[in-house]
Amino acid sequence: MVKNEKLTMEEFLRIRKEILQGWPTGSHPALELDEAVKRLKSVPPHKNFALKLRKAKEQGVTLIQPRAGVARLDEHIELLQYLEKEGRADFLPSTIDSYTRHNRYENAEDGIRESDKQGRSLLNGFPAVNHGVDGCTKVYKNINVPIQARHGTPDARLLSEIICASMWTSNEGGGISYNIPYAKTIGLEDTIKYWQYVDRLVGYYYEQGIELNREPYGPLTGTLVPPSISNTVAIIESILAAEQGVKNITVGYGQGGNVVQDIAALKALEEQTNHYLKLFGYEDIFITTVFHQWMGGFPSNESDAMGLISFASTVAALGNATKMITKTTHESQGVPTKEANAQGLRASKMVVNLLKGQRMPDSKEIEEEINQIKKEVDSLIHAVVKAGKGDIAQGAVNAFKRGLIDIPFAPSEMNNGKVLPARDIEGKIRILELGCLAFTDEIKEFHHQKLAERAKIQNRKISIQMTIDDIYAISEGVLVGTEKG
Repeated sequence: MVKNEKLTMEEFLRIRKEILQGWPTGSHPALELDEAVKRLKSVPPHKNFALKLRKAKEQGVTLIQPRAGVARLDEHIELLQYLEKEGRADFLPSTIDSYTRHNRYENAEDGIRESDKQGRSLLNGFPAVNHGVDGCTKVYKNINVPIQARHGTPDARLLSEIICASMWTSNEGGGISYNIPYAKTIGLEDTIKYWQYVDRLVGYYYEQGIELNREPYGPLTGTLVPPSISNTVAIIESILAAEQGVKNITVGYGQGGNVVQDIAALKALEEQTNHYLKLFGYEDIFITTVFHQWMGGFPSNESDAMGLISFASTVAALGNATKMITKTTHESQGVPTKEANAQGLRASKMVVNLLKGQRMPDSKEIEEEINQIKKEVDSLIHAVVKAGKGDIAQGAVNAFKRGLIDIPFAPSEMNNGKVLPARDIEGKIRILELGCLAFTDEIKEFHHQKLAERAKIQNRKISIQMTIDDIYAISEGVLVGTEKG
């Protein structure tokens, strides 16, 4: 049974030995803990993700980061260098390929070979485990800003060992956020254990005087996710990480579309993450926020897409997000070119620079939305703790099993899949079908009334058609969907 308990050093080392024997690149001398510590201590402050986030938070600026990753090492380095120079990225990613995400390293190796034969990447990301410490270190040495692994890997233990030994200073993911939205049959108890190990590794390095950043994946399925659900998952994963010794955590949120709700969600997320960490006994955790530009369907017209990117950048800056993950105008067309990626970065950078120092003024509407989100998060967290009889790790497993917390549109069999969202008339994301969500009657009635108001104004029934219309709305140039015909 999984519990929210820090792995002992003996247990950590036992698991570590097994993991490093799992693939040939796990036997590199740099993976000796003493050598890895020495390497990480050599990382200068301007290339340390955690330290750069601290500085950005202190200065009140929003930094930007793209998604990017290809199979071939030199081509990947060239791509990142282009995004740093031409896109002016503050942070760089290595988006990991799908084979690596599922620990299918043999298939990733085949993909690298075929990519070399074709002269172009045939994988949808960078196979870091296959390139190993030597390849990942080469990536680190050829860029001048901090680098983060972004992936979607339920079991990222070997990947995490390799990137840390390669002087990458941030890793995205968590036992819930990299399971429920990404996998189908992998047990939640297993993935929480896998990510406890990842976090214990980061905690170990902190004990040696090295601060690394960890980032739970905020957008989850990226489609009409109610803020209280994504915020709750981020808070749970932050508590699980803190127990293992992580001290620098970036909690994320995916753009919903309504400016007031998005800004309220960012504020509530930061405030409640700090609140619950302290409530659970973790006093010294440094929290930052990341805002993900729109994760749903994009307009096919590039000018329309650039408008959406700029709109998202405005919300991130006004919401005081520490970091923003950018999109490109090619989102509806497939894998973007490096030029399109840089263009999206530069447009985003222009907007956040213009808005530097500006904040959305406090208002009754924002305050009400913050309070609503907090009320819902409190209700969900309380149910998770109760389901685990005080243990939040076991509580998360039990709560998902019972549908007390439920992520819309997730493929996982560990998820009930009974929650159905839709927008209210103002475009705020509400819940049409509540399933077994652990909400009070008052909260349930709030959501019903908001959707009833939309139904009345649009002269339609409250039904799943609202959800369908809303899924396609932004790609068609509106926020709130309307019935066709």
